Amino acid sequence: MDSSTSTNQDNPLSNKNFDDIRPLYDSEVKETIDFLLQDPWFRNITEPLIAPTSWDDFSKHMRSLDSIYDFQTKVIYDFILKFIKGNVDDLSLLNPQEIDLNKSYTFMSNHRDIILDAGLFNISLQAQGYQTTEIAIGDNLLIYPWITALVKLNRSFIVKRDIPPRQILEASQHLSEYMHWTIAHKKQSMWIAQREGRAKDSNDRTQTSLLKMLTLVDRKNPLESIKALNVVPLSVSYEYDPCDYLKAQEFQQKRDIAGYKKTDRDDLTNMLTGLQGYKGDICFRVCKPLNEKIDRVDATQNRATLLQDVANLIDEEIFRNYEIYTINYIAHDMLKDTDRFSSKYTVEDKDNFVAYVDKQIDKIKIDNKDYDFLKHKIIEMYANELINQLSAQE
Repeated sequence: MDSSTSTNQDNPLSNKNFDDIRPLYDSEVKETIDFLLQDPWFRNITEPLIAPTSWDDFSKHMRSLDSIYDFQTKVIYDFILKFIKGNVDDLSLLNPQEIDLNKSYTFMSNHRDIILDAGLFNISLQAQGYQTTEIAIGDNLLIYPWITALVKLNRSFIVKRDIPPRQILEASQHLSEYMHWTIAHKKQSMWIAQREGRAKDSNDRTQTSLLKMLTLVDRKNPLESIKALNVVPLSVSYEYDPCDYLKAQEFQQKRDIAGYKKTDRDDLTNMLTGLQGYKGDICFRVCKPLNEKIDRVDATQNRATLLQDVANLIDEEIFRNYEIYTINYIAHDMLKDTDRFSSKYTVEDKDNFVAYVDKQIDKIKIDNKDYDFLKHKIIEMYANELINQLSAQE
């Protein structure tokens, strides 16, 4: 978004009811940057990452920024590109012609990495001349005040999850109203994951609870509510997931420890590992806008069936548009104990993948480490994209 489109967003009266979840206004940028630069946690995390730039030079640069657009293009995008240099071999955005430069969309994406999914998608959009998106982020990740300030400065809106059960409906209604207002009045595209949290086994399934939230602005016409958001499924594929061993570890901990929950430190470890680890190739593929297919859904069905039909449409688009890499074929054949796709890889390719899985398991430091279980979970992660794509093609 350029500065010429920010006038309405900088009028606090236009969306004052969304102050608790909305991104910042341009008029709030200076104050927020001052807050960040004075926060010792932000400095402790950031200073080693900006080297060889000094903290004083970085602070001066930050204080020169006047808008969200400035912050994204002159800080965040440079920061992300610096981080992926050397650990991303190729970054591609395919099928951008499916979207219209003059329209706003809700990109509903499968979810692999806490930070990079939306960040790299926006960088890719901007590189091809498209407007960047607002980003949905769960408040469970906002573990420090500086993280909250940073994500809202990066045009993120907040999905409230850490709330009492009696407040869930009210918060969902509020979020639904904000998203519809963003598309209809701000004319601003959004990115949101198809489910709460990452699909740690890469079995990407749209949660009907998310779709139900989108319909709360007009409960009598759920399909029209979803259509008003111009949903575009977005399929993202990572050749390697640097957090694969952390996800496998979490599977074992949930299996072995009743009521196991990740800590704030675990979330931070996942964020930093995702940023710093090797990912190989990353591909975003824009799917066809969903409205034509939604028109074919039977609107006379009960709400639960209707929402499941829409979820299935989104899933099918994401499955069909995965980028399948060599390791996905290897993982499929190992998981299924078959040689169905042996023509897609060499013996050396398979040996390298087996060695990679062993190396990742070696990073896991927990009691009673179950090697066979952890190996199965990592192989499953890399097999599921191909398994789901094959099912969508049947």
